[in-house]
Amino acid sequence: MSTRQTVVDREMFVQALRHMGEEDLLFLNRMVVERLNLLAQARSTVQLAQFAEGDRVHFTTNDGAVKQATVVRLNKKTASLLTDDGQHWKVSSALLRKQVTA
Repeated sequence: MSTRQTVVDREMFVQALRHMGEEDLLFLNRMVVERLNLLAQARSTVQLAQFAEGDRVHFTTNDGAVKQATVVRLNKKTASLLTDDGQHWKVSSALLRKQVTA
């Protein structure tokens, strides 16, 4: 689809939105939220697919500390980890980096 076509379609969509009532807007909102959740779940699944149980990873905590860990389990949205200092963490796959072995 060309950029010109996309702009025209968006303008038509904006015009349609301006004429929608509350019930239609609430329905559209539910549809948009569903779609966004589906896209986020698909992205999370792709990111998690990069890892397997037993992989060595590292991540940065909120306070800036870098933790080294082993993947214990892959959950729906997170990876369960056991850090080298014995702590259990559940971390989003987007925050994990595979350990580079020398």
